[in-house]
Amino acid sequence: MIKATGSQIIIKLLELAGIKTVAGIPGGSILPLYDELGRSSIRHVLVRQEQAAGFIAQGMARSTGIPAVCMATSGPGAMNLLTAIADARCDSVPIIAITGQVNTAMIGTDAFQEADTFGLSFPITKHSMMVKNAKDLLTAIPLAFSIATSGRPGPVLIDVPRDVQLQAVEFDAWPDAGCFHRKGTAHRLARYATPKEEVPSIIQALAEALAEAGKPVLYLGGGCNTFRAAEVIGEFLKGYEAAVVTSLMGIGAVPRSYENNFGMVGMHGSYAANRAMHDADLVLAAGVRFDDRATGAVAKFCPNAKILHIDIDAAEINKILPAAISLVMDLEEAFPLLTAEVRKLPAGAARSKGDERGKFLSFLRKTYEETESLVLGRKQGIPEESVNPRAFIRGIPEEAERQGVKPEDIIVTTDVGQHQMWSAQYYPVERARQFLTSGSLGTMGFGLPTALGAAMANPGRRVVCFTGDGSILMNIQELATLAELNLDVTVVLFKNGSLGMVRQQQEYLFEKNYSASIFEKVPDFLTVAKGFGIDAVDAVADRDWAAKAFAKGPHLVLVSISMEENVLPFVSAGRANIDAIRD
Repeated sequence: MIKATGSQIIIKLLELAGIKTVAGIPGGSILPLYDELGRSSIRHVLVRQEQAAGFIAQGMARSTGIPAVCMATSGPGAMNLLTAIADARCDSVPIIAITGQVNTAMIGTDAFQEADTFGLSFPITKHSMMVKNAKDLLTAIPLAFSIATSGRPGPVLIDVPRDVQLQAVEFDAWPDAGCFHRKGTAHRLARYATPKEEVPSIIQALAEALAEAGKPVLYLGGGCNTFRAAEVIGEFLKGYEAAVVTSLMGIGAVPRSYENNFGMVGMHGSYAANRAMHDADLVLAAGVRFDDRATGAVAKFCPNAKILHIDIDAAEINKILPAAISLVMDLEEAFPLLTAEVRKLPAGAARSKGDERGKFLSFLRKTYEETESLVLGRKQGIPEESVNPRAFIRGIPEEAERQGVKPEDIIVTTDVGQHQMWSAQYYPVERARQFLTSGSLGTMGFGLPTALGAAMANPGRRVVCFTGDGSILMNIQELATLAELNLDVTVVLFKNGSLGMVRQQQEYLFEKNYSASIFEKVPDFLTVAKGFGIDAVDAVADRDWAAKAFAKGPHLVLVSISMEENVLPFVSAGRANIDAIRD
């Protein structure tokens, strides 16, 4: 018979789940758990604000695919964590959030630092639970990991009252490690999947539709941005030639260097990618949900295309656009089946040989080359000698390589704003899980703490965080955490004295009424960074900036750019993606 407290159960189960690091901030309602954490094998990262703990967990999970853990106390601690949890839910990231709660007898009495964490979190998690008996933790913790990783991944929150953390209970044995991937949970999810007996006929129908297509496009989303998915999609493209486009979350599923990869679609997508979707007669959408930033005016998005949709989440099928053929299945399993079926097609059916498909691809390649050059151009009035942020971002891998950092060893994180879109457009992402950004929720302050998580989970790699002078101030306090951890993180901060994306939309949509988008005072970021203990360099003033930026340890690179720089193309609301503003 084993006797343990709730806190001891939580820590032991986290160790059994393979958790090596957690991030958080202690407080009264979670102190019993922290007391036990301090005696465990698990490393704790003390952040300066709980939101950062959630994003550090995201950095770990997004870059590896392995669930990560964050912690917060009750009330304001848990509420600070909620933004990062909502962000994880929107982008399907598997994290486990463990929050302290006031004693069970005090719940509902407006006790000190009491908030309804369970109720607040319920709409923004994949699953939430409050545990009121320490013995229930033996099933709740493994279940949380199973739910977070089964099917479409997502965040799970476990709220544990203080007295439950202290409660001592007896039980026969610790769960085995396999319980963290419980088959029962996957079985419950399977009832929404395409029945196994129907899969062969649907795969055949998909292959036949692909064979008949003259202008096929493979549209890849975040569900494709895993190591295994990228591998099986690469095998598929060896046997079937099509234009490839991605959503923001799908960047990296296919290497940027692949000749038929025409980039990101949508509001700030490449013109070639948007043109490919508009002109397509068939779209194979995989692990993607047709969100509004990608589609623009839905009625004008791939208007003449037959849509084939593969997704692990049945709720996404036919939600925005109707699918002629759909398959609810893990695409890591679906693509090998589809590849095998495509190989059975008549000779030439899957490849372009000067036919309609070949002409379509040639047209797109020519368009891509021309528009890439066009978009790199800037508006009149911007001094030629000022830094071009697009060229600066594109050149980062080359600069890093000169300093001995291999481009393939770089992981990129971004905050949200103009720099995010320039990074999505121009950074040469070559592999899955290399580009980490806040997609659906669009959370400013995401980049820096996520970079910390990615760096801890990927020792030996350099993490580059692209941010702006608006976003960095959302979580700038985590420079202190970065200095303590001494991680190989390079923060590239574009300073333009404004909320750039807001200012840009006000220029195009609100007759240049720059309401609350231009800063009256911009901090001295070099001094601020140095005050936190971070080496900082001005890339405009110091020609040797790269040698300093990619040396071991953390660094901040300040890049001053013109406020007049805009992200192009830009599709305004209600317009088709091919009707974008391009100059």
